[in-house]
Amino acid sequence: MSLHLVELPMQLRSLHLWAGQRGLSDVSDEGMALHHVLGEAFGPAMLQPFRMMVAPRSRVGTLYAYSRRNADELRDTGKGSLTPGLAEVVQLDRLRSLPRAAESWTAGQRLGFDLRTRPVIRLASARDGRTESGAKVRFRKGAEIDAFLAAALLDDGSTREAVYLNWLAERLAPTAELDHETSRLASFRRSIVQRNGRRIEGPDATLHGTLTITDPDAFTRLLARGVGRHRAYGFGMLLLRPPQRRRIC
Repeated sequence: MSLHLVELPMQLRSLHLWAGQRGLSDVSDEGMALHHVLGEAFGPAMLQPFRMMVAPRSRVGTLYAYSRRNADELRDTGKGSLTPGLAEVVQLDRLRSLPRAAESWTAGQRLGFDLRTRPVIRLASARDGRTESGAKVRFRKGAEIDAFLAAALLDDGSTREAVYLNWLAERLAPTAELDHETSRLASFRRSIVQRNGRRIEGPDATLHGTLTITDPDAFTRLLARGVGRHRAYGFGMLLLRPPQRRRIC
């Protein structure tokens, strides 16, 4: 399949002004505003999954995304559909891309990764439990909950890092194998997202590590699809890096 890594600078102040004009200023997750910006500029799911990277105190962010279209094709689409407001947010003249086709990879190849993800699972049955604050709660069947909280319901004693790495390994397989020794939970917080008019709190984790490709074609499809839930809102993009070093205990 044809796949490209896209890099797109975005003016943050203009993004926030545009979001406010569209009634999105009260949404706590920036991913919602970016979801709408990209959809209106390039078409639904054309740049997905994506990840916004912003340096401290910077006025410009860099959005990375995977797309089946290259930079020239995306610019042509944007030129025909951008409104004046969107043109202040999206810097089309600085949009760039690199091919990420299946031919780029080989079985057995090791790659590092940087992944922002929302590690949640859906419960197969209703359960009684406690939130992380200790409050008693009844989880309904099909509820989307933090994978670490689900593990805690089973009292298996696993750390948050171990749970999230196992969660990731299951979603990489059989396309790639996760190297647990060089992978770690780089950061964690809880964040609120808005979906279908509902505000949902959940885990917001960044994982760094190394994987080994087992199926190059399937790996390319995995990059295009993303990992986990909320992939259309800034989660689930595997940014590739050199392989990580093993941690020294």
